[in-house]
Amino acid sequence: MYILSIDQGTTSTRAVLFDKQGLPAGVAQQEFTQYFPADGYVEHDAEEIWATTVTVCKKVMAEKGISASDIAAIGITNQRETTVVWDAETGKPIHHAIVWQDRRTAPLCKELQAAGKADMVSDKTGLLLDAYFSATKIAWQLDNVEGARELAEAGKLRFGTVDTFLLWRLTGGKSHKTDATNASRTNLFNIHTQEWDQELLDLFRVPACMLPQVEDCSADFGVTDPELFGGEIAITGIAGDQQAALFGQTCFEEGEIKSTYGTGCFMILNTGDKPLKSKNKMLTTVGFRLDGKTTYALEGSIFNAGTTIQWLRDGLRLFPDAVVTESLANKVGDNPGVYLVPAFTGLGAPYWDPNARGGIFGLTRDTGIKELVTAGLQSVCYQTKDLMEAMAADGVRPKALRVDGGMVVNNWVCQNMSDVLGITIDRPVVTETTALGVAYLAGLRVGFFESLDALKQHWQSDRRFEAKWDDEKRSTHYAGWLDAVDRVRTDK
Repeated sequence: MYILSIDQGTTSTRAVLFDKQGLPAGVAQQEFTQYFPADGYVEHDAEEIWATTVTVCKKVMAEKGISASDIAAIGITNQRETTVVWDAETGKPIHHAIVWQDRRTAPLCKELQAAGKADMVSDKTGLLLDAYFSATKIAWQLDNVEGARELAEAGKLRFGTVDTFLLWRLTGGKSHKTDATNASRTNLFNIHTQEWDQELLDLFRVPACMLPQVEDCSADFGVTDPELFGGEIAITGIAGDQQAALFGQTCFEEGEIKSTYGTGCFMILNTGDKPLKSKNKMLTTVGFRLDGKTTYALEGSIFNAGTTIQWLRDGLRLFPDAVVTESLANKVGDNPGVYLVPAFTGLGAPYWDPNARGGIFGLTRDTGIKELVTAGLQSVCYQTKDLMEAMAADGVRPKALRVDGGMVVNNWVCQNMSDVLGITIDRPVVTETTALGVAYLAGLRVGFFESLDALKQHWQSDRRFEAKWDDEKRSTHYAGWLDAVDRVRTDK
């Protein structure tokens, strides 16, 4: 028997089978189209996301030679905040999905901030009033798709983050649900009462009838339409990708912290049963919710990590495959004197400057491909330090960081991150902990996994990286980064 994880990310959809030891037994992956219709606009075709989801699930089952009866349960983890609005009768989206990176609603957020609404939103949601989150993305679709607002108010439209849309489709339109982690990223969910908040719905002009039912992360979400995979499969786990990674890294205790490096970079610190309000523009969010008990987290979000390397590969065509970036960086050393600030869609935490745009500084006649690549890799490490410094200012300074995601297979990145941060970096054996985390959640519900204590025993370190730089070197290099960031900021 296996757990099937659907890992629906920003640039690709994956299906991963996990065995009882929490080890991957099969994987299938498919990329899908990115749409950039205007400056700061980022969209996906939700129908294409659905098609890739079905394809990779069927592919991994076929390659493993298993049927629906061999799968104990399905877990869904997803790119968060990305917003889909669809017709309740047909299930068809009314517009492309508006991606979490999209900045089109920044002017609306600025209007609401000027109206004095930011503190109320932050107090209730733990989030900033920012275009990053789902609420203004819903409002934009209702205001810009002809007839959408009237249909919504008549109860004929549904909203969901990607998990909810996939759940709707997987169950043949029978289940309109989400989990507490995804709900907590919408700017519509009160993290203290754990309910949709009417004052927030009124502020963003979102009809309550559009919203999904909110469940624990490990719950009975529904069963798949038997025609999809040749039989019904229970769907028993859902979590936003970063919270799923927190769970997959078994950061179940207060003070434990992880950072995931995929499209973006997301650092999450478990703060226990009490929400910690940041004074340094970090986000307070739901870490996970089990058996009705909420575990909170402090999060820092960086919009561009893996996309930086993707841009160097596809946009500038500096190299054919990301695997070569490690050898290129090894030829340069620890700092090329070049700083790349990847503010392609603005700056995330702790700056939250939606109008900032990217820049490269320190170019000389000697600068070549390997120096630019190294600066791109190092930008991820420096952005991580930005988050760590903000957490330190909030009174939390961890001594070790668990890392995961596609970028951390690069040893140079992990070592440089340890040097830049001045702390230990722990890389687990299973680095794709997003899919693993939601497999744990789904498996707990059906008895496939016994307990949180049992899951703790699954975590194994692949390699530990210790800092080699002295404090002076660390400070000097970081000062250069801060100067480069200062040059692209528009909010000074």
